[in-house]
Amino acid sequence: MNSSLTILFLGAIIFLAHWFSGIFDRKGIPDVLLLMLVGVLLGPILRLVKPDDFGIAGPMFTSLTLVIILFESGIGLNITELRKSLGRALSLTAINFIVTTVAVSILSYSLFNLSILESLTLGATLGGTSSAVVIPMVRQISMQELSRTYLILESALSDVLCIVFALALIEGIMGSDVQPGLIVGKIISSFVLASIVGFVAAVIWAIVLNRIRSIKNSIFTTPAFVFIVYGIAELLGYSGAISSLVFGITLVNIEQFRTPFFDKYLPSEPVSLTETERVFFSEIVFLLKTFFFVYVGISIHFDNFIIMGLGLLFSIILYMLRIPVIKFSARSNIQVADKITMSVMIPKGLAAAVLAGIPLQKGIPGGQIIQDLTYSIILITIVITSVLIPLFGRYKRLKAIFGWFFRASLINVKPRP
Repeated sequence: MNSSLTILFLGAIIFLAHWFSGIFDRKGIPDVLLLMLVGVLLGPILRLVKPDDFGIAGPMFTSLTLVIILFESGIGLNITELRKSLGRALSLTAINFIVTTVAVSILSYSLFNLSILESLTLGATLGGTSSAVVIPMVRQISMQELSRTYLILESALSDVLCIVFALALIEGIMGSDVQPGLIVGKIISSFVLASIVGFVAAVIWAIVLNRIRSIKNSIFTTPAFVFIVYGIAELLGYSGAISSLVFGITLVNIEQFRTPFFDKYLPSEPVSLTETERVFFSEIVFLLKTFFFVYVGISIHFDNFIIMGLGLLFSIILYMLRIPVIKFSARSNIQVADKITMSVMIPKGLAAAVLAGIPLQKGIPGGQIIQDLTYSIILITIVITSVLIPLFGRYKRLKAIFGWFFRASLINVKPRP
């Protein structure tokens, strides 16, 4: 594809993204799904673009998208709601990860010629939910703020579990010992130290933000600083995603953390993002989200229909298991309608796609199966989630079927605020 045609496509995709957003508002069809279908059309079907055409820029772009989406979601979180939901979010994340890992491991061990460690690696790879998919979707649908916060935190926290466990299991396959104590220590340190990095960085930025604003054309300096925070956390071996999320939460709620020590250094006026800055960050997220999901569609493989069929089977089982996970871990004051939405919010994404390629790169015998099955499940779970959400709004009988599992009548559910 020549440069003129490429630029034409880029402009057309941005206009399509705005149109798709309008379709979501009017018809309830998620723009995420439509953008992915555009990518599938350009890539696997018409073969106009291949993932290899992006070179190293493709993986870097996905990471950059994740950073900005997590930061923007962080500045939308209220610290009071966060305190209420953090414990339950951790519980939901851990339970869903364990259930998914065990289920996928048993299925893959039974259906494929994979070892126990290879099966567990596949399970850990698929144990989380995608921040890049979940956050844009929950921002667009009507939910209690508490429920929305659960899902945002789960998507961010689960990435850490997936990465630490999957990499540890891969090391075990390559000949190193799998040490449970070391894995737990890595998880705790990644959470805690990444949070400290994000918090300290936000305090530093709060101190200098008013001065930075006096510089001409400085509105992009905050996202630029988020990139630096992410990079530092990753270089130190912590979770850059968690640091980005905590940075956003701390920056927008900085007044809640004021102490006599902070008062000595923080500006006297409340430090917060202006409405212009918030709108600007929202526009950046919209643009990055647009190209991210088109890129995901381009990257999908349809070469092995048996793997695609098994990916559908795995996905259906994961959705079935999600219902008792939500029933057990969600608080009683969460509305049934929100529990139904939470029960289908398990799309896989960036972390799974990155981890799926490592076993094949390492020459592990089952690496090809792990990669192909993961890619098929990523596509299928994103499609299923994107389709079910609007269907719940249109077909009350379908919603009632899911509501029955939570032992509550949807007739008596209070309308969402």
